[in-house]
Amino acid sequence: MENPVEDSNSSVDIYKDGTYLERNKTWHVQDSPWKAQQITSILSANKLEPRTVVEVGCGAGEILRQLSLTTPAVQFSGYELSPQAFELCKQRQSERVQYHCRDLLQEQAHFDLLLCMDVFEHVPDYMGFLEGLRSKATYKIFHIPLDLSVLSLMRGSLMAARRDIGHLHYFTRETALATLQDCGYKIVDGRYTQSYADLPSGSLIGKCAKPFYRMAHAVAPHLTVRLVGLASYLVLAK
Repeated sequence: MENPVEDSNSSVDIYKDGTYLERNKTWHVQDSPWKAQQITSILSANKLEPRTVVEVGCGAGEILRQLSLTTPAVQFSGYELSPQAFELCKQRQSERVQYHCRDLLQEQAHFDLLLCMDVFEHVPDYMGFLEGLRSKATYKIFHIPLDLSVLSLMRGSLMAARRDIGHLHYFTRETALATLQDCGYKIVDGRYTQSYADLPSGSLIGKCAKPFYRMAHAVAPHLTVRLVGLASYLVLAK
């Protein structure tokens, strides 16, 4: 009988044994300028100017480096448990951007703003992780992939996300917000982000479909995301 989960990495720490870097050579740094723009936009909309910023699960550290280029008065700290990602972080370190290969939850520290960008869907005990983060900063920004959609279920693509990019949990906008609220967060602001529409596509089909996706999302954003996905949700919380 076929084992439907034999290729999953449930028993292997893919972030420490080199598997994740092997499957994701750039550690997604190509998306970092775009993610930094999303962070800047939601902070500006809510008139927030944090002076100390920490990112948990900062990966290669490029988001913080990008933010540091436009905010000269801010001190940035990145925490990353993967030794391979930390090596990439060290290439981006500067006087105002410091990286640590340690667990932020074990640190006695408090910041104005905490960034958790595409992270807690990777964490086995994601609710315990979120509860632990709550005391680490006054404001928090979460970027949450919305993997669950009618299209993803029809295509059976969730296991590919589990295998290739390590997603263990899958969310809709509603379940993501409910999770944060269940963990004690107060939602201040939230919005869809559309990396599919905003970032370069690697296929001709993707390029051709973008105008139709943008049009559908402009008319009926919630329905479009429920049906075809291809979006994440950016949340500002306290």
